[in-house]
Amino acid sequence: MLPLKEKDRPIVRALLDAGCCARCILRFCCVSLQSAYRQNYEDLTCELQSFADTRETSISGDSAEKEQQDVPPCKKIRLDIEKGGDEDGKDVKESAEKTESNICVVCLGVLQHFCDKDFAKKKYEFHSLVLSVSLPAQLSVREHSAWLLVKKEMSREKTMCLGKDDVIQVKEAYKWILHSLVSQELGVPALAKSLFEVSVGFKHPETDGDSHLFSFSFHFPFNVFFLSALKSVFTRMAVVKALEKITEESFRRKFSCPPKRPTTLCALQEIQCLHVPVFVAGRYNKFSRTLPQTPWVIDGERRMESSVEELITAPLLSAFQAEGFNFSSSGREDVDVRTLGNGRPFAVELLNPHKAQFSTEEVHQLQETINKSSSKIRVRDLQIVTREAVGHMKEGEEEKTKSYCALIWTQRPIEENDIEFLNDIKDLNIAQKTPLRVLHRRPLAVRQRVIHTMSAQYRDSHHFCLQLRTQAGTYIKEFVHGDFGRTRPNLCDLMKTETDILELDVESVDVDWPPVIPEPESQKGRSSLPEHQHKDTPPSQEDIQCHPLGSLF
Repeated sequence: MLPLKEKDRPIVRALLDAGCCARCILRFCCVSLQSAYRQNYEDLTCELQSFADTRETSISGDSAEKEQQDVPPCKKIRLDIEKGGDEDGKDVKESAEKTESNICVVCLGVLQHFCDKDFAKKKYEFHSLVLSVSLPAQLSVREHSAWLLVKKEMSREKTMCLGKDDVIQVKEAYKWILHSLVSQELGVPALAKSLFEVSVGFKHPETDGDSHLFSFSFHFPFNVFFLSALKSVFTRMAVVKALEKITEESFRRKFSCPPKRPTTLCALQEIQCLHVPVFVAGRYNKFSRTLPQTPWVIDGERRMESSVEELITAPLLSAFQAEGFNFSSSGREDVDVRTLGNGRPFAVELLNPHKAQFSTEEVHQLQETINKSSSKIRVRDLQIVTREAVGHMKEGEEEKTKSYCALIWTQRPIEENDIEFLNDIKDLNIAQKTPLRVLHRRPLAVRQRVIHTMSAQYRDSHHFCLQLRTQAGTYIKEFVHGDFGRTRPNLCDLMKTETDILELDVESVDVDWPPVIPEPESQKGRSSLPEHQHKDTPPSQEDIQCHPLGSLF
């Protein structure tokens, strides 16, 4: 039973005659009972027609009976007649085809033909959803016209005037209906907020001109110089603002009231499913001196066949079925620099993932998949994190410290006691002008950095190993060779001879993120190096070159 009152009867009659659908009639009667909109559409239409055709109790029984005989049958009965086998059935069907379209003059069919179970079936992996709806701008014009009709009818019946804000919006009614259908079909709740959004858009080219009238007839609050720009100008909000400035008389002169009946149904423009990004974090080791962190492209030509970024993200994109990604890390190493120790923290933002729920075991299996895909890198502590947590990786980045191991060459022959003084240097302040090698992608500036400690190990008369712990962001290569005097002081100044760096390893990145994930029992005791670099395996020439300062061991 619909929650309609006696005062609603003239409104229902007027809107039925105007060509409004049953659900739009409920909206203009301010029915906020959601279950009423979810009723079967034909049953709802019949109930409204019966309500409209029932006279007040003051009418005599005979008159009521006579009036009832003149009432046209509801849609269900008419369908039965059209399917009937009497000899007049053909004429009835032909007559029905000639009648005006039964597409709603206000919602243009949105609340009639896009609220069934078949429309609600949209397969996607999620545990809840939020529904957003985009409607044609001209629906606001047609609704305004229907509201003026209702307003006129209520003034004739001398009842309280209906405010436009009291009318239930098409979008709200549509969500009431579809939320229930989606929940039933997919078994997930439809909420006001969710990580997964289903966006439904409609269009109705036949009535696009309804809103275009504003540009010339109603002093539309935009300067429209070209007809080709109309589509972008007439947004729903722009039309709503224009309607607020239009007088009732001006509107009636330029637009029919009630609206003209459409001949075509509102068309579904698109259904977009969008999941909020999922963030995956971890730490990576890089064991190759010929692997860049990100794809290396110079003048449109690719220089390296792969990169750390691609080796990590390819399995993630496949597993999460994401449409794209953004890769970030705590600093970066050059292509010829390895990252050892606990690795470098990184985070991957996976865009619109079709699959977003993974157990801890599944994430670990994903980590193993990455590690087995290449011997050049290894990932650890892989985990799903929040967007806010990713910010910890960048917070106070320059205040963090990093440890390095470098193989140094000296032009002048040295003895062991020539480098011992380096061990005593603490918190050496240096000034680094943007290096020439990165000047094409970084602004020119002088950056103050600190070399906290150094430890030198003699190798031969022209080589020694230098371990450094520095402020994050320090250019180690430039500190060693001076970069034509752009870094002061540098190792050349300290050693009183020309020096250069032959090999460099990152030994630790002191960022306490992401949290450590304990290794499974089967993985404990394994080195951070690939299998072919384990200590119990005889080293090959390639292995020697891959060891820290391996060429001198």
